[in-house]
Amino acid sequence: MTTGENPLPPSNLEIQIDEATAQGSYCNLAILNHTPSEFVLDFAYLQPSAPKGKVNARIILAPDHAKRLLLALEDNVRKYETRHGAIRLHGELGGAPFTPPEKFG
Repeated sequence: MTTGENPLPPSNLEIQIDEATAQGSYCNLAILNHTPSEFVLDFAYLQPSAPKGKVNARIILAPDHAKRLLLALEDNVRKYETRHGAIRLHGELGGAPFTPPEKFG
């Protein structure tokens, strides 16, 4: 291994998750921002009948991890669509696309 390379992750990696986190939370809005050193992903639930929403989780990533997440999502969406058919976005169905509020919070 040369200097600067990351070692391979162990093949028997064990990741623990507490019960509350394992339950998950529903998100119908993601807000993304970035600085030169990090990406910030806010996952929120926006009530259809209310102009107010609540951020359920904020994930902060280094730029290289954000890129890895992008590649993993692209790969998984491709596999999903191969198995289950194309995912249609709301605007593709003839309806008006969802427009998030200009100010959130």
